[in-house]
Amino acid sequence: MLTIPQNPNPCQFPYQTTLKSTRFPSRKKTILPIISNTKNDEDNQKNQSSPVRIKRLVLPQQGRAKLDPNPDREFYAYPRFVAHVDDKFISTLTNLCRERLRPEMEILDLMSSWISHLPKEVKYKKVVGHGLNAQELSKNPRLDYFFVKDLNQDQELALENGSFDAVLCTVSVQYLQQPEKVFAEVFRILRPGGVFIVSFSNRLFYEKAVSAWRDGTAYSRVQLVVQYFQCVEGFTQPEVIRQLNTAATADGGAKENNSIFSRITRWLGLVSGSDPFYAVIAYKNFKPIYE
Repeated sequence: MLTIPQNPNPCQFPYQTTLKSTRFPSRKKTILPIISNTKNDEDNQKNQSSPVRIKRLVLPQQGRAKLDPNPDREFYAYPRFVAHVDDKFISTLTNLCRERLRPEMEILDLMSSWISHLPKEVKYKKVVGHGLNAQELSKNPRLDYFFVKDLNQDQELALENGSFDAVLCTVSVQYLQQPEKVFAEVFRILRPGGVFIVSFSNRLFYEKAVSAWRDGTAYSRVQLVVQYFQCVEGFTQPEVIRQLNTAATADGGAKENNSIFSRITRWLGLVSGSDPFYAVIAYKNFKPIYE
């Protein structure tokens, strides 16, 4: 059994340097404030770190390797104001958010960017963003706060237990080298009945994706994310949603062209047609029923 260790100093946010150096045009947005050092530090530590049981490790050590071993913060040092998936994928994800999220929710957009996938007409109680480039996050129109942190260096989130109703992770799960610990942290910060929506396609920064993802197929990648959920005690049975632009097989599945040429064109975003949409969804403890 593995547990998430307690943070020795939960008030020390790992993105303090961002607070000192970031200057952006005036916006109704702030960087997530640092919790002040007070006599309540001990209580804050209890609220921000409690054991979450990881039943097993999903990835072997070699499955976590990247072709580019340099820190991800270096790779994302400069903003990329581009869309990583096509409009149809974004529309599908937005409709999914419209269906599963409610206006009174507090949402964490994990591994976010300058594009929001939340429905424009819905005003949520609070939306907090996380990512690796502050300039990109500052351009995201839906974020009330944001913070910068490399989850491959440190998986602990300086956020209180049970502080969010929903967590989103969009086209980024393939870059996590410690997915079991990250999913355990998401479980910790979700309220009971909170939802975690992980969506992805077949595009990726090839040199930054972990080996288990790079070398996998569409089916095996879905199963990886399912296993990430299943390795953390307390998540409900994961639900898989697929919307594919591929030929159907006799058993009703999807037939993916996995040739070298096809892989290269997908990696470069040159494949014709729309990007396939995959989402794996699970809830903390139970799936709520809304009237």
